[in-house]
Amino acid sequence: MTDKFSASPASIPALGRPTAQLLVIKVPTITSTQTNAEVLQMFGRHRELISLPVLENDRPIGLISRNIFMSQMSKPYYRELYEKKSSIAFMDKSPLIVEADTPIETLAARAVESGYKTLADGFMIVDEGRFLGVGAGLDLMHVLAELQAEKNRQIMQSIDYASTIQRAMLSESLNAIHATLSDVGIVWAPRDVIGGDFYHFRRYDDGWFAAIADCTGHGVPGAFLTLIASSSLTHALNQHGPRDPARLMAEVSRSIKLALGQHSATHHADSNDGMDAAFFWFEDGGLTLTSAHANMPLFLLSPTLEEVRDIEGERTGLGYAETRVDMAWTNQRTELAAGAILCCCTDGLIDQIGGPKNISYGKRRLRQALRRHRGLSIPDLTQQLMEDFQAYQGTHTRRDDLTALILRLDCQP
Repeated sequence: MTDKFSASPASIPALGRPTAQLLVIKVPTITSTQTNAEVLQMFGRHRELISLPVLENDRPIGLISRNIFMSQMSKPYYRELYEKKSSIAFMDKSPLIVEADTPIETLAARAVESGYKTLADGFMIVDEGRFLGVGAGLDLMHVLAELQAEKNRQIMQSIDYASTIQRAMLSESLNAIHATLSDVGIVWAPRDVIGGDFYHFRRYDDGWFAAIADCTGHGVPGAFLTLIASSSLTHALNQHGPRDPARLMAEVSRSIKLALGQHSATHHADSNDGMDAAFFWFEDGGLTLTSAHANMPLFLLSPTLEEVRDIEGERTGLGYAETRVDMAWTNQRTELAAGAILCCCTDGLIDQIGGPKNISYGKRRLRQALRRHRGLSIPDLTQQLMEDFQAYQGTHTRRDDLTALILRLDCQP
């Protein structure tokens, strides 16, 4: 506690919940037997005193606001009428009174309920009913701000660490991508520190498997769902192998529905979450790609053709409540030529608003960028594509997470 009436409260303790005790300021008090003349003298001696507590037997019965008291006593004839009367004449008989162990959050809620007078004139703090001191509304606001800042700092520390975990989860796939493909670009750019997109890549003796996925949401909810979906995909690959992407999609969809209790569109569930995805199996030697698609196309640019081809599949996402439990996706086999460029990305790129007309980036601009930069190495093409995208986005806020895998097939092992 402090004997300075205008003192700021102490810093929030590192451990434990802050309480009203933190805000106690010792101030002069007065009793109901004392007169308004004595109240006037008290305010005159203590210019910084905002309110004067009135006690009986060390227990508060009211609070005299300096502003109200002085405005009343300045009226014509009021001093002559009220100077000798009891100090309770201008006393607030129902001020906010709280125990010292009241949590700050509870105190703040009660202060709001009691109205503006508590924030302006303060409140009284007691210990088992006995007066300890007053608390200032401004000090309460300072402590709340500091408490919120500390909570935000702790939350951001947790999110930063979650980002480390999420990147570690992707690192095995990233290493496998660069060990397998020599002309490749990969972008993983969550809108926030963590995100709802993920990629998966695994090398096999006779080929490789890749997946790009966009889970519902972004930030913490999206990142949590990536853990469920990625784990489901890993389990499905271990059980069924990589050569049937459509079957893998069905397995992952059922796993997500089971994990989230989203068994059917008619069965009540607390959530309706899932993911859009594209799964690929590439077989060495034959330059054959087998892919399955759930609301996520593949863009193919042949070395001998000018136009970019879209390979699309079902417009049904994985795991959602409305997705049938027996939903079957379709495998598409595509014969590729050496030197072909493949691009798969989440809708964080295609749906981003920007440009002079404030419209989405769209598939057409992506196709144009692939054609325009096709002569570059894929890492350079990827960098140039992202620079074009960021220039198009301009000052607009990022709308979603963004993941893209771009590769050229002329450098296969």
